[in-house]
Amino acid sequence: MTDSTEQTSNSSHVEIGKYNTLTVVAVTSSGVYLDGGDLGEILLPNRHVPSDCKIGNSINVFIYLDSAERISATTEKVLGQVGEFVSLKVVQVNKMGAFLDWGLPKDLLVPYNQQHTEMEVGKYYLVRIFLDQRTDRVAASSKLDKFIDIWPAEYQQGDKVKLIIGGKTDLGFKAIVNNLHWGLLYDNEIFQPLRIGKKIDGYIKQVREDGRLDLILTRGSKNTVKSFADKLIEALQKNNGFLPLHDKSAPELIQRTLGVSKKTFKATVGNLLKNGKLTIEKDGIRLK
Repeated sequence: MTDSTEQTSNSSHVEIGKYNTLTVVAVTSSGVYLDGGDLGEILLPNRHVPSDCKIGNSINVFIYLDSAERISATTEKVLGQVGEFVSLKVVQVNKMGAFLDWGLPKDLLVPYNQQHTEMEVGKYYLVRIFLDQRTDRVAASSKLDKFIDIWPAEYQQGDKVKLIIGGKTDLGFKAIVNNLHWGLLYDNEIFQPLRIGKKIDGYIKQVREDGRLDLILTRGSKNTVKSFADKLIEALQKNNGFLPLHDKSAPELIQRTLGVSKKTFKATVGNLLKNGKLTIEKDGIRLK
């Protein structure tokens, strides 16, 4: 998800379901009115009005339809905007659908026809927030595939990408790549806790012949080995020149101790051995 305070428009074209920077055109006892362009003047209630607010000031506000179906403005922080994927908690289910807590008094509706599986109160779901063009209501959908690009991805091996963890599979975790494509992280290459909805940087491991993407969380290259070498030497110096880690150590222990994969650890140790900076002992490595 992009920064929730991202300024997405000016007063000539106000977008419902997003943050907009609008100009104060009137100050009243109930709040200030903002220039909403084609949407008319929009009330920002007193409880959200910054102190010393005057006509002509610009305010960054989120625009949505309130419980009375009025176009409303708020300075409260929402957990997601239209066009974003975000993990949200179900707080109510009724005949209309499931309602998600997204940070506003009016909860976010996921109609039954937009639910990939029937939603339950108290559980979190990854959804895409969208604007119903017919009603101007902001809603959400857990049918994520229809928001993913059907065209093959044009990436190169090693490209850095933004990931949103989308779900567990038999092989690892699905992830949404740059808000556009599905990719896969494999279990044996994950060395940190992941949860659905988590946003994290990653890299393209390979683009398969069928156009599907294999992903990795660390760039496995000479640059990684080179940059980790200094960190490993520093860790050794802090531990009197010795670390009880070796080629038989569990990947999880190496990740927890040094924050890298076992592959990177072994490659770096090998490089430092060649350069005469380390010695291998029975139960670990020692700085020369």
